[in-house]
Amino acid sequence: MSDPDPTVPRSGTTLILGPSNAGKTRLTARALADWLDREGTEGVVVFEFAPEIERDGRVLGGRLDRFYTPPRGVWTGVLDAHAPRAAADSPEEAVDLAADNARRATRLFDAAPADPRAVFVNDATIPFQHDEGDPDRLLDYCATAEIAVLNALAGDAIAGDDAVSRVERRTLSAFRGGVDRVLELDG
Repeated sequence: MSDPDPTVPRSGTTLILGPSNAGKTRLTARALADWLDREGTEGVVVFEFAPEIERDGRVLGGRLDRFYTPPRGVWTGVLDAHAPRAAADSPEEAVDLAADNARRATRLFDAAPADPRAVFVNDATIPFQHDEGDPDRLLDYCATAEIAVLNALAGDAIAGDDAVSRVERRTLSAFRGGVDRVLELDG
């Protein structure tokens, strides 16, 4: 996307994709702030799945609250997520970390309000980097809301042939097929 300041539509489901540090989280935070300014906090759900990783003195990924802190009244489910590919010492450990993310994210989905008006999801593929996670559960949940904004890593970071990357690519494919629109950001 060449637009230096893209706008997220105010209804439907939008998936924001791009490489690390392309502005996915910032754009999601801006969409959340815009919704809250117009509509208030009633029925707003935020899923925070982003792990925070520092590499070479630079934070990769990061949470929405780096850009915007939702006010009281917004239901927020935060996963203290692993970054399986970055944190693991072996392919097997990466799969184990991804499975742990999936199991713990299920508890957040179970606790979320049943009838959301607006859903905002940061780093949406993290709970679905293992076969234990079901991306359709999140897509179905988002479909019940007036607006849903999800962001996810795309590009070379998930191009590997490791198990975590293969499952994450399937998840991205499911997300692409289950949303109203995709915004792709450049690095």
